[in-house]
Amino acid sequence: MISISDADLHAHLKARMAQRGITRAEIERTLNEGWKARDAKSGAIGKVFVFPYEKTWQGDIFEEKEVTVYYKIVNESLALLTVKARYGKHFLKEGEGNEARI
Repeated sequence: MISISDADLHAHLKARMAQRGITRAEIERTLNEGWKARDAKSGAIGKVFVFPYEKTWQGDIFEEKEVTVYYKIVNESLALLTVKARYGKHFLKEGEGNEARI
């Protein structure tokens, strides 16, 4: 089980989390339960997870929130790179044809 500490959250990552409405708990769940993100750049790994949301984000109500976490393994340790979020509904989930997702 991957657990993230404050030390893992560098300034860039904290800024993106705040800007994109992502919590540390969502990062941990994405890393532990998410599936492979096909859009990770060479040398990086990405994991994606879709959360039920049913909340307001920037003035609109959204059913789901898709969180993607990008990281590398450096000296056998996880190094978080960045995170992104998309808000909407009907996001592809693991096993729903996301093999072709880019």
